[in-house]
Amino acid sequence: MAISPEYRDYVLDLLGPLDRVQARPMFGGAGLFRDGLMFGLITRRDILYFKTDDENRGEYEAAGMGPFMPYENRPSVMPYHEVPAHLLEDAEEIVEWAGRAFAAALRAKDRKPSKRKPRQRKAVT
Repeated sequence: MAISPEYRDYVLDLLGPLDRVQARPMFGGAGLFRDGLMFGLITRRDILYFKTDDENRGEYEAAGMGPFMPYENRPSVMPYHEVPAHLLEDAEEIVEWAGRAFAAALRAKDRKPSKRKPRQRKAVT
């Protein structure tokens, strides 16, 4: 079962003040992107998750929200936490949390090594 278009559109409407937010289909759900960076996801059960790291994970844990676990039968987790339900009814606060999730995505991007290989110089003989 894929995500419902109504839920996806509702989330995109809530996040409208962030500008340039797009939902792209991914594995039956949708990734939420801004400027090419994924900062959130909507799962097949219409559950919203935002990107987390050491700087914002505590907010989610304090609200009792768990991490995204893509496989029920495997104990792996991803750096995303479920968004507290009350935020889906608070347009200002959800944009603040989404902004911090985008900042986490930026930090993660800055920590990743470049995938480009250095150019090899030809030996001069």
